[in-house]
Amino acid sequence: MPASHTATTRRTPPAAIIDGVFRALSDPTRRDVVARLSAKPASVSELAAPYRMAMPSFLEHLKVLEASGLVSSEKKGRVRTYQLSSDRLKVAEDWLSRQRRLWETRLDQLDAYLLKLKKDGVT
Repeated sequence: MPASHTATTRRTPPAAIIDGVFRALSDPTRRDVVARLSAKPASVSELAAPYRMAMPSFLEHLKVLEASGLVSSEKKGRVRTYQLSSDRLKVAEDWLSRQRRLWETRLDQLDAYLLKLKKDGVT
């Protein structure tokens, strides 16, 4: 493979990164937090307000999101603000896109095979 091609080819992230992103997104509360942060950064208290759970439980969700790299935080004084790290969200998008391409190719091949069988009179 030419060197110019390898420089432009996207590398697949390690499985641990992909696993961490999907683990973080596997919980509805964490998915909701990610969706809310896609609009704008928010403080812990703003993020926690809609949920009926103890603050330590909610903070655990934020910890999982931050460990996965989906969000980052910054503390100013006593206020910790979270923002979305969209590059990690792209990890999930890229993995899903690869799976979609794989299955679309397989289904196209199956379709072609079935059409050939039909054309050849095999049922």
